[in-house]
Amino acid sequence: MKGLVVKNTGSWYTVKTDDGRMVDSKIKGNFRLKGIRSTNPVAVGDRVEIVPNQEGTAFITTIEDRRNYIIRKSSNLSKQSHIIAANVDQAFLIVTINHPETSLTFIDRFLASAEAYRIPVVLVFNKEDLLTDDEKHYRQMVTDMYDNVGYRCLAVSAYTGEGLDELRAMLSGKVTVLSGNSGVGKSTLINKLIPGLNLRTSEISDAHNTGMHTTTFSEMIPIGNGIDGEASDGYIIDTPGIKGFGTFDIEREELTSYFKEIFHFSKDCRFSNCTHTHEPGCAVRKALEDHYIAQSRYNSYLSMLEDKDGSKYREAF
Repeated sequence: MKGLVVKNTGSWYTVKTDDGRMVDSKIKGNFRLKGIRSTNPVAVGDRVEIVPNQEGTAFITTIEDRRNYIIRKSSNLSKQSHIIAANVDQAFLIVTINHPETSLTFIDRFLASAEAYRIPVVLVFNKEDLLTDDEKHYRQMVTDMYDNVGYRCLAVSAYTGEGLDELRAMLSGKVTVLSGNSGVGKSTLINKLIPGLNLRTSEISDAHNTGMHTTTFSEMIPIGNGIDGEASDGYIIDTPGIKGFGTFDIEREELTSYFKEIFHFSKDCRFSNCTHTHEPGCAVRKALEDHYIAQSRYNSYLSMLEDKDGSKYREAF
């Protein structure tokens, strides 16, 4: 029996079978995927085969080949990964300029990982209604920077509804994973996009301007009639808020390819194996000096190179 994994609560998975049933399922035995050391070998979005048992539950016996997946290094097991979602059409990274502040390094790490697995990303800047004039000016500079790199950016407010119509239109007919730090308003946004869902939300911590986890598991939510009253085969994958985004399975030599503008200028470097750190004739560092590459993006690239040297998880980001 085949189906789609629509929810992961740790050791249990909810599988929506091809005939429409919801079956609680577990992994059979010591099930592991070849080549991936993961804390969760099965992910939301996976197509699987299950074998029902007498208790009314089932065992997952096979995972079909994935079209793509997005992955991060596990925060407590440095040699293992955590698969956020599989078989997605796009990712919406929900970020905030303040309340709480999303670091540019976190954004860049997410973007590079998505590039590695060929997942298009839209940057959604939430809580536009809370920004001061100075913060709005800064947000515009940040969105201009990422827009110039080639990423679509959208400023929205889950509170006032600003930008939500455009956001809804981009969801229709697609499987979209929503990710971001805790407290950026993912659950509130989803509640606005899919009326009647009523996901649990919480306030951010005033003392630390950080979010508190309200989503504790990944879940695939059908958009259904949530877009202009019309049926849609789209899904939103809601994921737990994440503090850091350690990179995984990205080789040092490949990293340049996952920063679009750095890759563009690297073609003119004197040496084909240039790391863009110290080599003579480096076109990337020349472009940095000429302000064709943003300093923050270059710093993020360097921090990821450092990951590859130290093989460590960068919890600060």
